[in-house]
Amino acid sequence: PPRSTLFPYTTLFRSKIMEENKPHVRRKRYSGTHPKRFEEKYKELNPEKYAETIEHVISKGMTPAGMHISICVNEILDFLQIKPGQRWLDATFGYGGHTRKMLERLEGQGHMYALDIDPIEIKKTTKRLRDAGFGEDILTVKQMNFADIDKLVPESGLFDFVLADLGVSSMQIDNPERGFSYKVDGPLDLRLNPEAGVSAAERLAELDEDEIIGMLVENSDEPYAEEIAAQIMRERKRKHPIDTTTALRQVIEKALEFLPEAERREMIKKSCQRTFQALRIDVNSEFEVLDAFLSKLPGILAPGGRVAILTFHSGEDRMVKKYFKQMEKDGIYSETAKDVIRPSAEECVKNSRARSTKMRWAVKA
Repeated sequence: PPRSTLFPYTTLFRSKIMEENKPHVRRKRYSGTHPKRFEEKYKELNPEKYAETIEHVISKGMTPAGMHISICVNEILDFLQIKPGQRWLDATFGYGGHTRKMLERLEGQGHMYALDIDPIEIKKTTKRLRDAGFGEDILTVKQMNFADIDKLVPESGLFDFVLADLGVSSMQIDNPERGFSYKVDGPLDLRLNPEAGVSAAERLAELDEDEIIGMLVENSDEPYAEEIAAQIMRERKRKHPIDTTTALRQVIEKALEFLPEAERREMIKKSCQRTFQALRIDVNSEFEVLDAFLSKLPGILAPGGRVAILTFHSGEDRMVKKYFKQMEKDGIYSETAKDVIRPSAEECVKNSRARSTKMRWAVKA
């Protein structure tokens, strides 16, 4: 046959030979008996392949790397009273744990919308649920901020239930490239959507001392706000960049050197947690976004529609409580939670990140 007709086969043969002769690259091994770095936890990052490892990590009360364990699932489902054929909204898609449980209750009837602002995790979670059999006929996923929920209604109609889990997902916290944790070195970013806005490092470089103090006090009730802000300004004057998680942690350590040695370590840990929280809230405008979401909620709920919100710090909980109480007084909600619902002691043992969770709910009149 002519040479041209053999070309596809010879090309395929050559590529196969090259592939076979390609040197095998061993996976990078970690030192010690257990992986410590995020990228070394290859078994935890592949839950479908290493189910036993995942179960073992969870049994020890920890969250596997790259995963997120949904909180208050039973309490939410008890409140929802989901019925096949209804229309639902998960305003914070995350790892998709809550979404999946709600979809299972729909039994293939009705429809669910899921929103998330994170362009990285939304793709992974969507694929995970599509692979599990939840197609576009029952699940619509949109990358958008839940402050814009009113824009959904022309397409979706009113919802029978809305869920919002305001916590940062574990897979975001654990990934050092996202900069959410002071425990591992990484860029000081903290954006839920790293493709928009300014990073925490940029934000910290543009605020003056009084603004930093205000941010730390208002967003996390930081008792050493003045000392930390003063140290940040000293580092800036010395032209020392605070652009990594380690750099910010070291600033906090210097700011609290005056504390007695016996209590310093614990205070540094708590101040790091509060400072990173305050910065994350500021960078993502979380209070402004929550305010918009709460004010628009009644407009997307069907009569008798239910909303449940999980909060993880006092500032969020105060806002939700205030809105629900005022709207019940105005007759917009027929009923609201009188007391917060917390995860069980058993759940907190299995998932330490559940301990600060508070759930509040309301029913549309």
